Amino acid sequence: MIPSNYRGSRIIVNLEAITTNIKTEINRLDETQELFAVVKANGYGHGAVEVAKAAILAGAKGLCVSNLDEALELREAGITEPIIVLSFVSLDYIKEIVEHNITVTAPSLEWLTELSQIAENSVKVHLKIDTGMGRIGLYGKEEMIQAKELIDSNDNIMIEGIFTHFSTADTKDTTHFERQQERFVEALTILGENVKYIHTSNSATALWHGAWKSNLIRYGNAMYGMNPSGHELETPFHLKQALTLESEIIRVKKMKSHEKIGYGATYETKEEEWIGTLPIGYADGLIRKFQGYECLVNGQKAEIVGRVCMDQCMIRLPEKVEVGTKVTIFGLNNGVFNSVQSGAEHVGTINYEITCGLTDRLPRFYTGGN
Repeated sequence: MIPSNYRGSRIIVNLEAITTNIKTEINRLDETQELFAVVKANGYGHGAVEVAKAAILAGAKGLCVSNLDEALELREAGITEPIIVLSFVSLDYIKEIVEHNITVTAPSLEWLTELSQIAENSVKVHLKIDTGMGRIGLYGKEEMIQAKELIDSNDNIMIEGIFTHFSTADTKDTTHFERQQERFVEALTILGENVKYIHTSNSATALWHGAWKSNLIRYGNAMYGMNPSGHELETPFHLKQALTLESEIIRVKKMKSHEKIGYGATYETKEEEWIGTLPIGYADGLIRKFQGYECLVNGQKAEIVGRVCMDQCMIRLPEKVEVGTKVTIFGLNNGVFNSVQSGAEHVGTINYEITCGLTDRLPRFYTGGN
């Protein structure tokens, strides 16, 4: 999918906001701790390469991604800082891993066993421990003991880090969080702590649990200015939202009362209403559940009426406006602010999913960079 540059819908990313969010977190760390910026999923929809470069300038010592393709994209952009792939990478691509100096995650004992059989050069590996997420990682004492024996007998497996991921660090109930802590401590007693990095700390852990047991902080959602807990927990400092999503009016008409609007005729005008059409729809990531969400036009609320179409949607205007008038879906408009979180709450999801779901059809523009 190519960006639709000849259309009035766009994402604007404020790199200064990202820089501020990173520097504020770095100031909370001690001299033994490093921040790695998480730029997987195209930088949570913000643009991986541009965000990565801004994060490094702000003080991030490395980057985290989800898969090998994302890591190679950063290398091809000239980024030389350490990159950790946090999820599974097939060992069919061990040549690319070594050639581009990529650090990979050991997702299972079977994967480690295969690596021990084929590795001809030193491969940098972080051991993932499944302490209660149920995804990838070494699970249980027996697997960890076997992994330890395997690692100690193979010089080409360089264990650079040991890590886990907390599933409830962003909730008030800490019961499961504490259980995961106990399991990770047990894992370290088996595997040892003589590695460069130990990391348990995603954004939520860093914000609310003091980067527990971590000398590497995986800073993701908070870097983009979004609260990982939604509204359940208050962040210890203000996070600046980096993303603005805006469109523009391409058609304005005064519609008579009792006219139907959109697929399924789900909206009916109650009286004469000014209706504006925007060139943005669910193919851009503005899913159909956004019907009823209030955009901003000249600092005033303008509700999305009728079902969101693939490429367009309609809004009820507070007054007649000119074609070409800017419409802000997320961000600041004439002193009024729409958070990504407000959109997430409207459609019944989390803020991460909103930004990650914004498709490549939306061109991305950047402000506030060096």
